[in-house]
Amino acid sequence: MRLENKIAIVTGAGSGFGEGIARKFVAEGAQVLIADRDEAAAQRVAAELGAKAICADVAVAADVHAMVEAAYTHFGGLDILVNNAGIGHTPQPLEDLSEDEFDRILAVNVKAIYLAAKEVVPRFKQEFLRSKKQAVILNIASTAGVSPRPRLAWYNASKGWVITATRAMAVELAPFGVRVVALNPVAGETPLLKTFMGEDTPEVRAKFLASIPIGRFSTPEDMGNAACFLCSDEASIITGVAMEVDGGRCI
Repeated sequence: MRLENKIAIVTGAGSGFGEGIARKFVAEGAQVLIADRDEAAAQRVAAELGAKAICADVAVAADVHAMVEAAYTHFGGLDILVNNAGIGHTPQPLEDLSEDEFDRILAVNVKAIYLAAKEVVPRFKQEFLRSKKQAVILNIASTAGVSPRPRLAWYNASKGWVITATRAMAVELAPFGVRVVALNPVAGETPLLKTFMGEDTPEVRAKFLASIPIGRFSTPEDMGNAACFLCSDEASIITGVAMEVDGGRCI
């Protein structure tokens, strides 16, 4: 029960890594708001976990505001924000990506973190000044931001931004009791896997797995375990890190 009495929002929690994080958080005692633009997926996970769900597009300011308001309305506060929602693009020459795709990648992977910060940081600061309450923001980056793969240039760049933003946020918010950390997963068994590989065939999988020393993809359970540690009081001295959950891929 490492997250007992903690209240968390997990975005993109209707599937994949977000669902894995939400499941671990609930198992460790947290109250969790499942946020996803796919309302049916969010409701499914919430129903299975006994959690609350909200349909939200993290790239839309009004949706992000409603999401944070829902946490305070349903649970009476917020301790942990997990910015997990993200998108990728299929492998292609960097000059071939359409402008619309580029804008969507930046909106979901980059702007969403800015929008969420605008909503939660003033509240976290006020709560710390009033009662010394601590909070955590966890951003899901990627090994792509550390060791970029060819033909994924703009996705790589967006995740590099997440890592830098995490470090910058950590330095600025530490005096207000807010830790900001990140996880860098390698590709996992999630709906985004096919996007990164271009096609899902045994040959492509074998080539992809050959770059991971441990020899397997990361799983939602791996991400849940790592997220639980970083968001728990056990990690109270840790801020500004972007921890690889990658089977040695970035070595």
